[in-house]
Amino acid sequence: MNTTIGFEPETLTVDENLLAEILRAADTVGKLYGVENSELSITLTDDEHIHALNKKFRGIDRATDVLSFAFRESDEPEILDAEVDVLGDVIISLERAKLQAEEFGHSFLREVIFLEVHGLLHLLGYDHIEDDERREMENEQKFVMEKLGIGR
Repeated sequence: MNTTIGFEPETLTVDENLLAEILRAADTVGKLYGVENSELSITLTDDEHIHALNKKFRGIDRATDVLSFAFRESDEPEILDAEVDVLGDVIISLERAKLQAEEFGHSFLREVIFLEVHGLLHLLGYDHIEDDERREMENEQKFVMEKLGIGR
């Protein structure tokens, strides 16, 4: 998968090992779901930035842990015979991930990768609004995390 990682704010510092694991997870999802030739953008951010995005695009006035913006679901016209499939954008709040990792009693790495996988599954069309969809998405998340060898 052709994955671009960005930072907002740009001064955000992230451990190189975490960045490598984020890229590995994207590549693994790409291979598992047949989208290894796709493009993906991941933005690592803080609560302030994700709060603003959540309010602007979802009308929810609070920070969240992860947001996904699927290109396939947009109003943009489909480009026929395009060489690259653009999946979309995943935005992860590292602040929220840190708090949740502590709350759930697992590593920060595990929480960030779980949020990434969750966001990627949304880009691939999975959702968790209805109970059956939620169960299916939870099973897929567990499947991917096991393939990555990242447990609780």
